[in-house]
Amino acid sequence: MSRILLGVSGGIAAYKALEFVRLATGAGHVVRVVQTPASRRFVGPASFAALSGAPVLVSEFDRDPARGAFPDQRPPLHDPLSHLELVANAELYLIAPASANTIAKLAAGLADNLLTGCALAADCPLLVAPAMNERMYEHPATRQNLEVLRARGAVVIEPDEGRLASSGEEGVGRLAEPARLLRECERALAGARGAAAAAAGLDEGRGSLAGVRVLVTAGGTREPIDSVRFIGNNSSGRMGLALAGAAARRGARVVLLCANVALQAPPGVQRTDVSSAEQLREACEREFPSCEVLLMAAAVADFAPAQAAEEKIKKSGRDGLSLSLAPTADILAGLGERRLEEQTLVGFAAEHGPEGMAEAEGKLAAKHLDALVVNDISREDIGFDVDANEVMILTAHEDAHIERLHVPRTSKESVAEAVLDAVERLRNSR
Repeated sequence: MSRILLGVSGGIAAYKALEFVRLATGAGHVVRVVQTPASRRFVGPASFAALSGAPVLVSEFDRDPARGAFPDQRPPLHDPLSHLELVANAELYLIAPASANTIAKLAAGLADNLLTGCALAADCPLLVAPAMNERMYEHPATRQNLEVLRARGAVVIEPDEGRLASSGEEGVGRLAEPARLLRECERALAGARGAAAAAAGLDEGRGSLAGVRVLVTAGGTREPIDSVRFIGNNSSGRMGLALAGAAARRGARVVLLCANVALQAPPGVQRTDVSSAEQLREACEREFPSCEVLLMAAAVADFAPAQAAEEKIKKSGRDGLSLSLAPTADILAGLGERRLEEQTLVGFAAEHGPEGMAEAEGKLAAKHLDALVVNDISREDIGFDVDANEVMILTAHEDAHIERLHVPRTSKESVAEAVLDAVERLRNSR
């Protein structure tokens, strides 16, 4: 959970800021909102207050009933200066939408309203998400202003391309979608915490998983049909990367095995890339004996072509193509059979619908796991190739009792933290 201050400037894209607040609070973050006077012409403060559960401020002369506190904090006994107290409590300041006018003010260091005053006083990460007409966005003045902000350390979340507010116009300038805004915020928060941990010396052995050797698998395997075609799945590797990043921030020594992952690995991990289930099995068997925690998040193909063609199979002259499939090795079950008592093994299972939970409980015992993270792939808003997830963490106990921990729909970074919390509880109980 993090405290996010959201600044909303004038523009039709202000309606997307409402969705951002909904997503951020749903992911467990707490949000305060400041608006420019112009933004109230598009979305009123009452809407933001209803979603955030906190008063919304427009002017530095507004009295804040919460006295600068976020919803998870106890207000101070005195009335502080709003623009100072809000950013002092915030862990991140996002300005979305950021109009061309607001961006110009930020670049010039002006503080003529509460939003810009907060930006000038903020020592937390500042993220700016432009939203405007393409001609305004591409104007040399706007481009230069954004470069000034970048040079000062601000993160600029580039706008999307598509339909613009003016009738019939399309181009660059659409505010980034709320899910991407949240993803960028969580990435910046993770980076800030990692830097703070390093500055505090946590990288030298004082994190909650300091020195623990953690092996993480991510992505989805590809099983070759011929020299260009393959059987694969939709796993992007986001969940595995989130786990690796969270473990590294806790001080662990992380080895990350990536199966066809196009995304950048988090800092502080040792990455190895593989492609097929057999390559992943070989890498796991090489790294597993020296690990203390295994987080098996990769989606491994259950079947592979029995024989792959060395060259591309030609379409011409064929009425069809039949493939003979053979089962792949169950990597996790094989590792579970050879596990040491002091190792902690966590598997991931993609099940379809409520009836999949019973099958998941069977896997927990059959594969000799300490915990199994189950997500429902029948839902389109969670799971593969999306930024959010909702899982059930099944934990095995010695008396054959299975504990269930439901993690409601949230970001994959937050799911990763919940999984690692479960890992630490398991390790501490031994």
